[in-house]
Amino acid sequence: MAPRARLTPQLKAPLPRHVRRERLRLRDGARTTLYVARYDLRRTEMRLVRLSTPAPLEAWCRDNGFTDALVGGFYQRPDLTPLGELRTGGVLRRHVPFAAPFHTVRASLHVHGAAVAIARRHELPDAPHGDLLQAGPLLVRAGMPIGGDAEGFSAGSHQFDSDITAGRHPRAAIGVTRRGEVLAAACDGRADDEAGLTMPELAEAMAALGAVQAMNLDGGGSTSLVCAGRLRNVPRGAHGVAVPGGRAVPTAIVFRRR
Repeated sequence: MAPRARLTPQLKAPLPRHVRRERLRLRDGARTTLYVARYDLRRTEMRLVRLSTPAPLEAWCRDNGFTDALVGGFYQRPDLTPLGELRTGGVLRRHVPFAAPFHTVRASLHVHGAAVAIARRHELPDAPHGDLLQAGPLLVRAGMPIGGDAEGFSAGSHQFDSDITAGRHPRAAIGVTRRGEVLAAACDGRADDEAGLTMPELAEAMAALGAVQAMNLDGGGSTSLVCAGRLRNVPRGAHGVAVPGGRAVPTAIVFRRR
């Protein structure tokens, strides 16, 4: 069984009221920090953005008038083309599809007005209105963490730098709660006192936070959660080197008070 994450509030520098910093202690004694922002969908406009030019998320938010955002989906180098289906405003945008047969099952976030759904791709409309971002894997379904690799990330690792399901790393996730909240989460990792999380540990953490549905987003050095205009986590590259401001990313999930 995967190590279970225990959530412990960590009190350091003051954070915005909608953000919490949790210090997670894992079953093997390792620790890592998880940042979680909560957004009430009754008071928050949420949408997906395809950045016109890939940029670090904190800098992009500052230049475009956003205070809160979470990294979006994966991408392929060298031109940072989004990897996985991407739709904004109901329009299919340029992207590299996931390899068959995984393109039909990998988890997706669908946003249409105040309605937010997280599910495997075949469970959502073929040509949905609003915004759709495909990433994955699905982490939580009906409030329960999901294990295994039903979405084929190990088998389809040739589209990534590595098998994203293997090991502990900085990771990002998005979830929805029964109370109509969206959870935007990012964890640190790749440092002596920041272990990162495995995919099962991330799933357990999201379920413990109250997510009834949740999915994984881009991670590693791209992991970015911006709240009140500041990058809250510490992105690190493959060798543990901090990436000031985070890597340039092509997609983001943005939040704005209605």
